Amino acid sequence: MSVGAPARDLAVGRRIDAHGATVLPSFGEGHAHPQHAGLREQFAPVATAKSVREVLTNLETYAALHPEQQWIQGWGYDPAIAPGGRFDARWIDEVIADRPVLLRAADYHTVWCNTRALELGGVNDVDGQPSDGEIVRRDDGTPMGTLREWGATRYVLDIAPPATLAQRTQALTWATQQFLEGGITWIQDAWVEQDEFAAYLALANGGLKARFNLGLRADPNQYLDQVHQFRDLRAQVDSLGDPFLTARTVKIFADGVLEAGTAAVLEPYHDCPHSCGLSNWTPGQLTDAVRRFDSVGFQVHIHAIGDRAIRMALDAIELTSRSNPAWDRRPTIAHSQLIDPTDLDRFYQLGVIANFEPLWAQLDPLQTELTIPRIGQVRGNRQYPIASLLERNTTISFGSDWPVSDFHPLAGIAVAITRQNVDGEPQAGWQPHERITLDQAITAYCSGVAFQGFTERYRGSIAPGKAADLVLLDTDLLAIEPLEIARSKVMKTFLAGEEVYAR
Repeated sequence: MSVGAPARDLAVGRRIDAHGATVLPSFGEGHAHPQHAGLREQFAPVATAKSVREVLTNLETYAALHPEQQWIQGWGYDPAIAPGGRFDARWIDEVIADRPVLLRAADYHTVWCNTRALELGGVNDVDGQPSDGEIVRRDDGTPMGTLREWGATRYVLDIAPPATLAQRTQALTWATQQFLEGGITWIQDAWVEQDEFAAYLALANGGLKARFNLGLRADPNQYLDQVHQFRDLRAQVDSLGDPFLTARTVKIFADGVLEAGTAAVLEPYHDCPHSCGLSNWTPGQLTDAVRRFDSVGFQVHIHAIGDRAIRMALDAIELTSRSNPAWDRRPTIAHSQLIDPTDLDRFYQLGVIANFEPLWAQLDPLQTELTIPRIGQVRGNRQYPIASLLERNTTISFGSDWPVSDFHPLAGIAVAITRQNVDGEPQAGWQPHERITLDQAITAYCSGVAFQGFTERYRGSIAPGKAADLVLLDTDLLAIEPLEIARSKVMKTFLAGEEVYAR
């Protein structure tokens, strides 16, 4: 069935009784990393560990079961399980010292490795700090084993064995099935490198079971050449004629993350008064990159978490809109975590889509143990101003950043409308004035993501002439307590009128 298969086609020859449950447009995923999620499942199981000791136990067991692997990798460990998010190589050495070990934190901005990996990567020979990263050091100046942001993590990431094409296609296929089980049929892959791009090509025209748009990652040191390279990659995708695959977006990392102290902020971190975080681009570079990619018809999708990075992104978009010819550009700022109040109006004024991961708008250990102690209570209370932007008529889209956090939209909806954690705390919600309605939350996951993805013509709502991308839930969301929404189940998912998941 074609992309534009009308909703009425779903009912041809059959009738579905929802028994009072909820039928919605299928959800969109405005920001995720499906291959990262799938590869995580193929490596050492560290993502579910609740302590450093549990990580080490799981590593030791995995290494014993895989003596053939020259490197031991594990993706998705919790950065809040060690004080200050500082992890020591010597801890891993206690269980694995003869082989290099590379672990990636759940935020994918931080690496924890053992001494052997530090040695092979030449980290011990690095003087000072890279301009776009941090090598966490012990009191004696030696590398501790925690590396933050690309400038530091690349020392070990560049020499670790890359995933094979078979591993990547398996990862993408597995992740797609998870999305369908969550009622998601359109996904913005928000970080695509060349080898990840190859996996999409390998599955095109028959192997992709959901709709994907690719965000090709721009590199501050290579973006001038990438303008032409990305145009060629986009043309390659267009030539395939696969209605489930587009590559119309460029991903730009403006900064890091608050919990690691690498997000670019306007005022110094409380626990590090000499630091305002890391900007991956100078303001001039960022503006030039946005202008160049925009000039050849790419949507920019900018990771910006700190208030300084968000201002830089807004400035770059504003200057680009003044210098480039007008077109339907739909620039997106992803995460939009800490926005200076003076910049709130600029989102709507500049036509910027604010992509939020609503599950993050709660007081979980990442917030209480790392983020808020680093930025202080005043700034901590300004995080994720979803309602404030909606009041200003800004277009909001929702996502998960999976595998950074749970991708299930129903879990995100519950947090968006309560601003509470799973224990129902705080009672009135964290910054209750930023709570939104159920309708607004569903809109952000459906038509909001559809608009972000230039797909509102054929998906994102239920209407004659639109694709029958639908989801059937097991309950009426209006009839249950808001926190119970997270426990609701997807019973069926339809893609272009075809049932692609049934519970």
